[in-house]
Amino acid sequence: MRADAARNRRAILAATEELLTTHRPDEVTIEQVAAAAGVGKGTVFHRFGNRMGLMVALMQERAMGLRDDIDAGPPPLGPGAPARERLLAFLTAVIDVVGRNKGLVAALGQVVTAQHHHGEDHPVVVLWHGHIRDLIAQERPDLDADVLAELLLAGLTAEPVIRRMAAGHTERVTAALHTLALGILDGP
Repeated sequence: MRADAARNRRAILAATEELLTTHRPDEVTIEQVAAAAGVGKGTVFHRFGNRMGLMVALMQERAMGLRDDIDAGPPPLGPGAPARERLLAFLTAVIDVVGRNKGLVAALGQVVTAQHHHGEDHPVVVLWHGHIRDLIAQERPDLDADVLAELLLAGLTAEPVIRRMAAGHTERVTAALHTLALGILDGP
């Protein structure tokens, strides 16, 4: 990728993320993003196709940053810590991503639902689900880690939970999710 194209991509994604701090995804226009990023509207359309493509690209960018942390970052998020500690650190990191990108998660939820109806899974969901599933299976191989991972993630895209995080209650959501995860790991 050329240097100016990479710079434009970073500027567009940063501008989108900034606009999402004060606007719902359906209120953010390509024109607003282009103006905030200092690029032409055509550049945004060429790069991302439409608003939903832009939202998905931003969420993937944030999720892939998290993937780098779980693959090669320091413990407890990265390798080297026990599965239990890694799971709690990962759930905290996911809530941090979701908390900073509440509007984005709502948009992603729409894409995930549409893809699910077509038998596809979104790469972000596949990544997060797989990591949670693997950590649960390491700690508790006797459980259905696949379904439990789905249940833990499902709450993060639920509208009431997103509203709580939007109201600044991410610590409460984190504590509750940790309680659920520990209940799974410490259960009978």
